[in-house]
Amino acid sequence: MELAPAWAPAVGFTLLPHAGGLLGSKITKKEISVWYESLQKPSWCPPNWVFAPVWGTLYTSMGYGSYLVWKELGGFNEKSVVPLGLYAGQLALNWAWTPIFFGAHKMGWGLVTLLLTTGTAAATTASWYNINKTAAYLMAPYLAWLTMASALNYRIWNDNRNKK
Repeated sequence: MELAPAWAPAVGFTLLPHAGGLLGSKITKKEISVWYESLQKPSWCPPNWVFAPVWGTLYTSMGYGSYLVWKELGGFNEKSVVPLGLYAGQLALNWAWTPIFFGAHKMGWGLVTLLLTTGTAAATTASWYNINKTAAYLMAPYLAWLTMASALNYRIWNDNRNKK
C-alpha cells in the first residue's frame, strides 16, 4: 500500500524552503517601515516589492533542485548525506539571516551569515553538478542573488554601522 502519491515528494521538497521564508517575512514586515526605511542604502538597492517574488522564485527552484537530487540518489541514504546535508545547512543559514538582520538589527552578523550561506550554497551546487545538472543549474540564480545580497548587506552595514 502506497502511503503518499508519487507527486508528494516533489511538492514537499519544492515547498519546504518557503517555510522559513514565510516565518521570516513576519519579522521583516514589522521592521521594514520603521527600522529598514531609516537606513542609508545604495542607489542600486532593489525596491522593497522586488524581494518577495524573487525569494519565492528562488525558494521554489532550489527546493525542486533538492527533490531532483533526492530522487536521483534514491532517497535519503548514504549517497545523499553530503549533497542534501549541504543543502540543509545552506537553507538553515538562509533562514537564520532574517532574524539576525531584521529581528536583532545585527547588520554585521547578517553579512557573516550571508557569506556563510553563499559558500555553503556554492558547495551544494558543486556537489549536485555530477548528480543532476538541472538541479545544479537551478541554484545558479540563487547564487547570483546571494552575491548581490551580500554586497547590499555590506553596503548597508558599512554605511550605517555608527547609527544607533
